[in-house]
Amino acid sequence: VSHQRTDWISIHSHICHLLIPVLGPQPCFHSEKDRKHGKEQLLRRQESLIALALSTAQGFVWAGKPLEAIPAALQALRFSSRVFGSGSVQLVPIYLLLAEASTGTGHLRQAAKYLSQAQWIVLQTPDCSAALQSKLHRGLGLFSIAEGNLDQALYHLANDVYLATAEFGLNSVEVSGGYLNMANIFFHQNKMDAANSLYTEV
Repeated sequence: VSHQRTDWISIHSHICHLLIPVLGPQPCFHSEKDRKHGKEQLLRRQESLIALALSTAQGFVWAGKPLEAIPAALQALRFSSRVFGSGSVQLVPIYLLLAEASTGTGHLRQAAKYLSQAQWIVLQTPDCSAALQSKLHRGLGLFSIAEGNLDQALYHLANDVYLATAEFGLNSVEVSGGYLNMANIFFHQNKMDAANSLYTEV
């Protein structure tokens, strides 16, 4: 019952009205033109559902409610797999969000599985953007912090900064997240010169 309540609060109350036209039986079309239009309409509905589920999940994570984020992110993953395929790069941000939410609820083993899925997809995509690789390294860095492996975290966060810089430029706001997480680690280690330097950069 508590699982159903969490699921309803998280996402189903928002997407119930969208599920019937997406999951229900599709109308029978008599012409190729109508079939094409029907497929395009279904795709648009699925993409709207994915966007809503993903933004809802992200909102819960930002609000510090990782448990509520998971059902919404799983819905986004389910429909993204259906629309784009299970090995598509479009799934990587969802896996990273699921990893962050799972880490927030203390389920590190599950978070590690989601991160492995994201990493595998990135490795299988030769033309994967530096921006997405940056997000992957940030996710791995935050997970390493949760595990208490700060050296590994710094390695991943340094890669995050490098890749974000390559994609967006040295003084872009996208780089600041990696610097901030690194600064927090140095602050925790009482390396104040390094921490203050990075906080200034942020």
